[in-house]
Amino acid sequence: MAKIGVDIAEARSSLVSGELVAIPTETVYGLAANALNEEAVAKIFKAKNRPSFDPLIVHTNSIEKVERFVEAIPEKARLLVSKFWPGPVTILLKKKAIVPDLVTSGLDSVAVRIPSHPLTLELLSQLDFPLAAPSANPFGYVSPTAAEHVEAQLGEKVAYILNGGECRVGVESTIVSFLEGNPRVLRLGGLAVEKIEEVIGSVEVNQHSSSRPAAPGMLKSHYAPGKSIELINDFDWNKEIDFSQIGTIVLNQPLKDIPLENQVILSHTSNLDEAARNLFSALRRLDQEAKIKTILVEFVPNEGLGRAINDRIKRATANKK
Repeated sequence: MAKIGVDIAEARSSLVSGELVAIPTETVYGLAANALNEEAVAKIFKAKNRPSFDPLIVHTNSIEKVERFVEAIPEKARLLVSKFWPGPVTILLKKKAIVPDLVTSGLDSVAVRIPSHPLTLELLSQLDFPLAAPSANPFGYVSPTAAEHVEAQLGEKVAYILNGGECRVGVESTIVSFLEGNPRVLRLGGLAVEKIEEVIGSVEVNQHSSSRPAAPGMLKSHYAPGKSIELINDFDWNKEIDFSQIGTIVLNQPLKDIPLENQVILSHTSNLDEAARNLFSALRRLDQEAKIKTILVEFVPNEGLGRAINDRIKRATANKK
């Protein structure tokens, strides 16, 4: 199994050697490799069993470094990142040739961000290359929000796990494209659309998933546990049910008939930031409960980070019946 610790020097050495390192961010843990080393990046796709048509996010620690591998940063993009970087927002821009096509799945654009976690920022400051880093989990499965999640899922496939504790946001970054015309949100995430619009004005929000994504995290089916998962409102309550085999994820009120120990409340106060932080750990917990056969989940108010929560729920339940 991979070593877990807070040794930045060891993490750096592994990355320089072309190995994979799990890194903490404020959103979820990332599976990182030298973004400019195609052999290292190929290890990410192999470890995750991730399709090569799904592009990766590139991480670094300063605007100056971002400018080394993108053609230009439009004025609105600069306004946005000056307010929210380091933080849970990714911008999609035209890439320079230095960024390998494998990172961008052959697209002429690259998704970039500066994550907000002191350990990872210190690591990035000691590297002369950016890191490609999707979430550190098998492709399509629940994203990891703790070092132990990475160890359990990919422990034999990474050289080192940099342990930064629990992720404070808990859902992936919001992706905003600045490739054409009005800025467009391609993936809902850890920065609410309302906060983005306060800084750069109105933005379009992508309403559709894609089997040939223009940016990371746009596939229709994603973030799913291994067990059967359904929306509470779509579940057939009229059939014969063993309630002891049902697990639920609800915002603030447990369901009657379901054993309380089988239910996860995301936020007793209906705080959507707290709910986002707890979503993936809730999915993971119920997926690991041997007695639970079916997971039921409900949508939350579609505002603020609730939009990102509902997006993940839609993807998790897309092909699960």
